[in-house]
Amino acid sequence: MTMVGWFQIILFCVIIVAVTKPLGWYMTRVFGGERTFLSPVLRPIEAGIYRISGVDEKREQHWLTYTVAMLLFHVGGFLIIYGVMRLQAVLPFNPAGQGAVAEDLSFNTAVSFITNTNWQNYGGESTLSYLTQMVGLTHQNFLSAATGIALAVALIRGFSRASMRTVGNFWVDVTRCTLYVLLPICVVYALFLVWQGMPQTLGDYVEATTLEGAKQTIAVGPVASQVAIKMLGTNGGGFFNANAAHPFENPTALSNFVQMLSIFVLGAAMTNVFGRMVGNQRQGWAILAVMGVLFVAGVAVTYWAEANGTSTLQALGLTGGNMEGKEVRFGIVASSLFAVITTAASCGAVNAMHDSFTALGGMIPLINMQLGEIIVGGVGAGLYGMLLFVVLAIFVAGLMVGRTPEYVGKKIEAREVKMAMLAILVLPLMYLGWTAVAVVFPPAVASMANAGPHGFTEVLYAFTSATGNNGSAFAGLTGNTFFYNLTLASAMFVGRFFMIVPAMAIAGSLAAKKSIPPSAGTFPTTGGLFVGLVVGVILIIGGLTFFPALALGPIVEHLAMSAGQVF
Repeated sequence: MTMVGWFQIILFCVIIVAVTKPLGWYMTRVFGGERTFLSPVLRPIEAGIYRISGVDEKREQHWLTYTVAMLLFHVGGFLIIYGVMRLQAVLPFNPAGQGAVAEDLSFNTAVSFITNTNWQNYGGESTLSYLTQMVGLTHQNFLSAATGIALAVALIRGFSRASMRTVGNFWVDVTRCTLYVLLPICVVYALFLVWQGMPQTLGDYVEATTLEGAKQTIAVGPVASQVAIKMLGTNGGGFFNANAAHPFENPTALSNFVQMLSIFVLGAAMTNVFGRMVGNQRQGWAILAVMGVLFVAGVAVTYWAEANGTSTLQALGLTGGNMEGKEVRFGIVASSLFAVITTAASCGAVNAMHDSFTALGGMIPLINMQLGEIIVGGVGAGLYGMLLFVVLAIFVAGLMVGRTPEYVGKKIEAREVKMAMLAILVLPLMYLGWTAVAVVFPPAVASMANAGPHGFTEVLYAFTSATGNNGSAFAGLTGNTFFYNLTLASAMFVGRFFMIVPAMAIAGSLAAKKSIPPSAGTFPTTGGLFVGLVVGVILIIGGLTFFPALALGPIVEHLAMSAGQVF
């Protein structure tokens, strides 16, 4: 651990806090239908989209209608991705002559990208054509990210409105998010990445001659345009199999740092959007503070574990920390920071193999994902996931002061608490249930490259990542099998939509309630006491439902490595 390393972590946090307020102000105006500096250019395009699609932008939807529209939208996205992958052999923009993708892998990938998971059981450069990467994956990277933000905004409206039956219009929210937020940033972002050395071409793969005189094929393609939205939208589906560890997908230390920033900026800004829409920006800062406490704690543990290595490595004379599986050009601190950021923010991009982390260093990404990736989290998904925990925390606070729980002027009653618990408990049901099946089902066991606690952690990590819509892998596990393609797809589907529907039910319930003014018995929700309460509730629920199984693999492995045994 070095001062330079801590400076990089502090600089990252300072920049995120600095951009939260201005970006939150802009996004609030976008979703409020107010004029922005881009309106003269984009407003005619927006209006044209509504005319062509037959959408009345002034007509809002009931929460159930909003949710059904979202689900039908994703059915369409699934069919597009699946169809393009199955037909890519006869479609254009296929310079490498990639064949049709297998049915089960196409199914897994289609579910993966509509759920903002972007789990990859394939090598992008060796499996997919340019058209599939662009029309199938990059296209859905925009829309799945826009959907997450739209759903968070709908939930915020539930808190901010009173005695209303509507929570917005799904088609309008997705259109505005894509047109005013995601596209403008990604255009500039992609140009920056090209400047840093990232390919952006529709030309053929490059044939090169090595120093030994051998021929080598170097994969290129429309990389920058996909990476921009991959990072900004916390998607994680890389153009290359190695993802952000590939030099063409992450060329420099500057591109690495900017990519880390881009993963967090929109999620952090959503907390400010919440504060502005409920009429009290301090509420947003309090939620960001909860996320910040958990994030800094996770980074500190991971950085400490990786920088100190293990007694086994030290016995072999390998001092200076655990550099296994890490890019020398980025180092331990950048790799540790990247791992915590991506697993906190539902982004499966990696610039180092999580499988090569120390046992405790690899445990933090698991913790982040098993808590529902609420530490800033995926764009939109992180906020509505955190608000579910806030609902439970306020319920606990209400019991403590002997009053009906209240939050930003709304009573939190039995319906909201039941829906919040349903959304949270569906996560361990998926990843613990499927892990239990996988470690006893012979075809699944055959996919494990490692035995013992490490092999168990690989399986647990895979289903946790899928359920949490993260998409990163622990490696060492062969995921492209019939069993894993289907079971991981089911985990991704349930982890996304079985959490969304209860959250939208809460939005509709809150929007219909009257606002009540704070009183002497109202629990304060903008100070340190509130932050501590929410953090405590998150850790208690994690301790009861997530951590027992989570700790088994990494902690046993850590103790074994300390005793000089390597799994």
